Amino acid sequence: MSSTKLKRAISIAIVAMAVASGSAAAQKKYDTGATDTEIRIGNIMPYSGPASSYGVVGKIEEAYFKKINAEGGINGRKINFISYDDAYSPPKTVEQARKLVESDEVLLIFSSLGTPSNSAIHKYMNAKKVPQLFVATGATKWGDPKEFPWTMGWQPSYQSEARIYAKFLMKEKPDAKIAVLYQNDDFGKDILRGLKDGLGAKAASMIVAEDGYEVSEPTIDSHIVKLKAASRRVSRMRKTSSRRNTPKTASIRFGKTIPR
Repeated sequence: MSSTKLKRAISIAIVAMAVASGSAAAQKKYDTGATDTEIRIGNIMPYSGPASSYGVVGKIEEAYFKKINAEGGINGRKINFISYDDAYSPPKTVEQARKLVESDEVLLIFSSLGTPSNSAIHKYMNAKKVPQLFVATGATKWGDPKEFPWTMGWQPSYQSEARIYAKFLMKEKPDAKIAVLYQNDDFGKDILRGLKDGLGAKAASMIVAEDGYEVSEPTIDSHIVKLKAASRRVSRMRKTSSRRNTPKTASIRFGKTIPR
């Protein structure tokens, strides 16, 4: 997630809230989480746990909202950005979402990170009719306004991303043998699905092995060994090392050992 894209997303959200706030001001009627002086925005981030490296996203968002407040806020309203840690654990995400909605009474939950985390609160947020806005995940499931009108995705889908990998492989390494290590949830399965879509008829011959790991696993060593054994020569597939605090990456390179 680039800082430019993040700023653009936040700016769009602020404009949307400003319009909504302006309309509400004319009627002097506000939704829960908005007053004449304040807009409460909730957020859930993995400040700890296997995806803690992404916690910086929450800190950047907090800093940006502080900047908005220092410049006068939104139509005179200050943003109260309430961000909690879920350690990238779906049960904890549910707990924090309930706290934000039922205790902190936020207007919306903005840019919470993680496919499994947002999936855990998907139905809850829509049942409560509290916006789950610009979720920080590229799973394809977020584009379903008919069934989940209170949820809005933002970033390009993982499926589309994987099709780009496939296109590159087809062009640069058409005879490659590919071993795929994916996170065993909607996030990883979207990656795998996109790769197979992009490879088309050649997927069956190019993909020699695939294996899914659980986020809760302390190491991915056994999966790497399993994939390595599937072929003496495998192509690099870059998912999802950045989400794991393990000594090995989730990549396998041509004839090279896995970096530690």
